Amino acid sequence: MTDFAVWAPQRQRVRVLVDGTAHEMSPDAAGWWQAAVDDAAPGTAYAFLLDDDEEPLPDPRSRWQPTGVHGASRVYDDNAFFWTDRAWTGRQLPGSVLYELHIGTFTPEGTFDAAIERLDHLVGLGIDMVEVLPVNAVDGPRNWGYDGVGWYAVTENYGGPDAFKRFVDACHARGLGVVLDVVYNHLGPSGAYLDRFGPYFAGSNIWGPSLNLDGAHSDEVRRYAIDNALMWLRDFHVDALRLDAVHALRDSRATHVLEQMAVEVEALSAHVGRPLSLIAESDLNDARLVTAREGGGYGLHAQWCDDIHHSLHAVLTGESQGYYADFANAGITGLAHVFTRAFFHEGTWSSFRQRNHGGPVDTRRIPGHRFLAYLQNHDQIGNRATGDRLSQTLSPGLLACGAALVFCSPFTPMLFMGEEWGARTPWQFFSYFPDESLRDAVREGRRREFAEHGWGEAEVPDPNAESTFEDSKLDWDEPAQEPHATLLRLHQELITLRKAWPELSDPWLDDVAVGGDDTARTVVLHRGTLRLACNLAPNPVTLDLEAPIERILLASEPVKGDGTAITLPPESFAVAKLA
Repeated sequence: MTDFAVWAPQRQRVRVLVDGTAHEMSPDAAGWWQAAVDDAAPGTAYAFLLDDDEEPLPDPRSRWQPTGVHGASRVYDDNAFFWTDRAWTGRQLPGSVLYELHIGTFTPEGTFDAAIERLDHLVGLGIDMVEVLPVNAVDGPRNWGYDGVGWYAVTENYGGPDAFKRFVDACHARGLGVVLDVVYNHLGPSGAYLDRFGPYFAGSNIWGPSLNLDGAHSDEVRRYAIDNALMWLRDFHVDALRLDAVHALRDSRATHVLEQMAVEVEALSAHVGRPLSLIAESDLNDARLVTAREGGGYGLHAQWCDDIHHSLHAVLTGESQGYYADFANAGITGLAHVFTRAFFHEGTWSSFRQRNHGGPVDTRRIPGHRFLAYLQNHDQIGNRATGDRLSQTLSPGLLACGAALVFCSPFTPMLFMGEEWGARTPWQFFSYFPDESLRDAVREGRRREFAEHGWGEAEVPDPNAESTFEDSKLDWDEPAQEPHATLLRLHQELITLRKAWPELSDPWLDDVAVGGDDTARTVVLHRGTLRLACNLAPNPVTLDLEAPIERILLASEPVKGDGTAITLPPESFAVAKLA
C-alpha cells in the first residue's frame, strides 16, 4: 500500500495515474488530495491528472524523475539506501575550509560516482566541507543547476538520488562535510508545472517565476521550500545548505521565510545530533541575515561576502568596470576596510547602483567566520563573457598572494574547483534545453548582456554548444605540471598553517589590523603575533614589521628577514612570527 498526496487547493478533481490506471483522490480542508493504492512498489510510475485534463503531470514533490522533468514520477523508498555514516557527527562551519564544485565539470565523466574518486585530493588539500552546485532535476542534459524545476528530485544527469547519497556517504567517510546549493528564488523556464497545481507563483524576477511567500494560500508554498531544505539535511544527510540569491525572496510577513527556515533547521539539528548550517548568498549587505535570532536577526549561520571578493579582485587585477569601480578606486585602503568590517558598502554610496547601499556589521557581536571569503567562485568566473579564471590574467605569484590573503583572513575561506592549482580551463556559462526556442533565447540573452559590457558577440561562447560544457571540465593532468604543482603545494601549506595557528582562525574582526601602500602595492595583515606581508609589485620591496621577526612560517619565494625588516621578491608573500 502506497499513500499518494498532492496539494491542489483550487482544483475540483484530482486523480493519481499509477502504472496507467487512474485512481480518484479525496481532498481535505487544506487542499491536500490523497489516495492509497495497492501494489505501488518503489520504482512504480505515477503522475497526477487535474480536473478533467488528461495530461499527466509529475509530482511537485517527486523524489525520482528517471525519464526527465516532463515524465512520470517514480515511487522512491528513502529507507532502501544503506548508509555507512552512522558515526558521522558533522562538521561545524566555523573553522572550516570550503571547496565549491560542479559535479558535471569536476571530472571528465561528470557523475557523483566519478567525483567520489577525486575526494582524496580534497582531503589531501585540507578541505573540510564540499559545496556542491545544485543537483535537483533540470530539463536537458547539462546545466549549471540554477534552472531546476524538480526541487525534490536529484538529476539523472549525475546519477540520480541513490548516487547522490553514495557521494555524501563517501564524503563523510573521509571526514568531509557536504554543503548543497539550493535555489528557492525562482524556477527554471522548462518543466515548472507548479502553477498548474496551485498558487505557487507570485510574479517573477530576472531569472524566472518566483514563489508566493506571503500572499493568499502561501502557507503551503512556504512549506514547499522549507520542507525541501529539511529533506536534504535529513534524508540525504547533507550538512549545510547554500541558499541562492536570497535577496530575491519577496516576503513581507512578520517572520521572514529565512528565519522560519533557520528555526526549523535548528530543531532538526538538535534531533539528529550534528551541526546543520544555512549559508546565504545575498546582495543586500544586511547583517541581519547572519545575526542570531536572540539579537533580532534571521539566525542564518553565514553568507557569501562579495565585497571581500570584489576588493581582492580589483586590487589584484586592476579591473574597474561595472561593480568593481568603487573597489578599484578604494584600492588597498578599501581592502583594509573590508578585512576589518566585512562589508565595503555599509550605508555608503554605490556608483554601480547609483544609491547608498548596505549597512554596517557590528563587529563586537558578529564574528568573521559568518562571512565566506573567496578569490573566485562559479558566479565570478562563469558570468564573465569567456568564463576566464584569474589564472588567465594573473601570474602564479599574484595568485599565491591572493590565496594567502584569503587563508590568513578572519573569514571562512572557500576555493572554486581547480583554483588550488591555478587551473587554466575556463568555466563558462552552459545549458541545453530540448526546446529550440529556449536555446535561442538563452544564446541571444547572453550575447546582448555582454555586448552591453563591451564584449564582442563572437567572444561569447554559445551556452548551448556541447563544446562550451566540455571546455569547462577540469584537466586533472594539470596538478602534476608546473607552475600548477607549486601553487597546489602552497595552497596545502596555507591551509595547514591556518589550522596550526589559532591567530589565523580567530574570527573577531576588531582584532584585525591591515597596513598597506597603494603606491608600493604592499599589504601587511596583522593576526596576533603573526604578520602576512604581501608584495603585489613587480619589484622587490623591504617592509618594516615593527617588531623583531622570530621566524618565517611560510613564504611563496625565498625572503630575507633582518631584525624588524623583511625583504620580499616581486609578487610574493611571507607569513612571519614576531617575537
